[in-house]
Parts: sequence; structure tokens; C-alpha cells
Amino acid sequence: MRKLPEELKAILAEVDQEIAPRLREIDDQVVYNQGKVLKAFVDHQVAEADLKGTNNGYGDNDIGREKLEAIYAQVFQTEDALVRPQFVSGTHTLAVALDGNLLPGETLTYLTGMPYDTMQQVIGLAPKKRGTLIQKGINFSYVPLNEEGGVDYEEAEKVLKRDQPHIVVIQRSRGYDTRQSYTVDQIKEMTAFVKKVSPESLVFVDNCYGEFSEKHEPTEYGVDFMAGSLIKNAGGGIAQTGGYIVGKEELVENAAIRLTAPGIGKEEGATLTNMHEFYEGFFLAPHTTGEAIKGMIFSADGPIRPPYALYMQGGLTYAHDRIAITNAVNHLFF
Repeated sequence: MRKLPEELKAILAEVDQEIAPRLREIDDQVVYNQGKVLKAFVDHQVAEADLKGTNNGYGDNDIGREKLEAIYAQVFQTEDALVRPQFVSGTHTLAVALDGNLLPGETLTYLTGMPYDTMQQVIGLAPKKRGTLIQKGINFSYVPLNEEGGVDYEEAEKVLKRDQPHIVVIQRSRGYDTRQSYTVDQIKEMTAFVKKVSPESLVFVDNCYGEFSEKHEPTEYGVDFMAGSLIKNAGGGIAQTGGYIVGKEELVENAAIRLTAPGIGKEEGATLTNMHEFYEGFFLAPHTTGEAIKGMIFSADGPIRPPYALYMQGGLTYAHDRIAITNAVNHLFF
């Protein structure tokens, strides 16, 4: 890192002192989450052979794949899991989870406002309708957010009672919106609300960017199923592709049938050379996510003050984020 002006050094020292308690909280969170993952690895007796994967054919009897899915189910406290390299993105994973569990005439409702653009295309809200949920006869509705970016529970009750949706979606991250991402406590409240107002509805969480960002996960509090991308938190910066779906066994199996075919479900799917990355990525995910959150804290409380704003994406370590942000500030303002 280039030599810094004394004024910037003083600001950095002030920021370090200011955010130190919050960074210690993140360290505690990382240890807690690492303990969950480590226990699952031990409980399922992960061995070197599990990292090899199946490099050809149908991918039958892949013990490493089966163990990894059992590990995901244990960590997220669900009945079952589907973790596959055949998922090409988070959007694809979400699409499979929803499409596999919706029938023509049923309704999909977003509790957390209009979904982001790629999911709008999946649903059929964009001009091109081919292959979308709406083209297949699925109905869609959503609950507009209130002025604070939260759930409008009064309006939500009206929508849920009117539409009786088969699936209610909670989008955990802000996506490309300006609202805050929702905490697990907030999702717990949303889930309880849905189960009270529309008891037959399934609750699904789009958990992209959410894994290990807190000590607990939405599936610990009544969420029926949930999905995310291995290119984000759950892959620990190691996995190069893939996604996961966790939840009730029937719902996960429905998604697996949608991903592969009836009669195949979870039983096939060559993992090729991905298993080592998937295991290592998930093992590192609590630490990597903690490092990313620390970088976010530094950028939010760091040497940037209104009316200036600086956006940082892609840092896998706190040191990386800190250096990148500091250099940018130095270049722009000193």
C-alpha cells in the first residue's frame, strides 16, 4: 500500500477504534458458525475419497455428494438438501426450487416487494414469456414494501387472504434495491405472520448472500425451504459454480425432479471435479463471510463521510477490503 497522508492515517486510527467492538462480534459469530460446519463434517466422517466426485457417466452412488448434502441439511437444520454443480447461478437454483413446487393454477406471492430483475424474467414479468412460470399457468402477486423498506403487514394480510398463495417468497437480501437486507429475526416474524394468516402456504426464502451472515438461518424458524448460490457465501470464494436447496424432504425432491427428470431426482448427476471445491468452500464459508462483513463495516464506518459514497464489491478478506477502500479514498480525496 502506498504511503498515506498523516491526516488519512489519523482517520484510519479513529475508525479502527470505533469499529473494534463490532469486529469482535463478527469474530464470535464466525467461531459459532465454524463450529456448526465442523461438527457436521465430523458427524458425517468426511474423508479424502469424498472429495473425488464422479467424473463420468450418470453419477450414481456418489458417496461424497450424498455426504455433502447431508452436511448442508444438518447445518441448515432441514430434512434434506440438494447441492449440485448443475445449478448455473442463483437465479437458476431459485427457478428450479419454485418451478418444482408449483402447479398450474397455483399462486406465487412475494411478501418482500417486487423481485429483482432476473427473477422477474423467471416469473414472466418481462416481455419474453417463453418458459416462464406465468406461461405455465402460475399466478403471481406481490406485497409492495412500506416507506421504510419493510413488510406492509396490513396490506400483506389482504393479499394473502385474497390469493391464498401456494408459495410465499421472502427475499432476504436487498438485491438491487436500496432497502436494508432482512435479518433472521425479521424473517422469523414474517414466517410466523404467513403461517398465521395463510396456514396452507409454503414459505420459501431466497437466501442468496445470507448464509452465515448471522449465527442462525431462516430454516431454523419455520421456513419450509430455501435456496442460494455457491458462487456467493456458501461457496466460500472457492466454488466456481453450483447452488443449493434445503428444506422439507418432499419439497427438495420435487426440486430435484425438476432439475433432472422424474425417476431420477437426486439419484444422478456427475459432480466431475467440483466436490473438492464444494467441501472446501463450505468449510471456509463462515470465515469468508465474516471477512466480507468486516469489510462492509469498515466501508460503512470508514474514512468516507457524506456527501461522498464508495461502493466495494468482491473482497474475500478484510485486509483486501481495507487496503482497496483506503487506496481509493487516498486517490480520490487526498
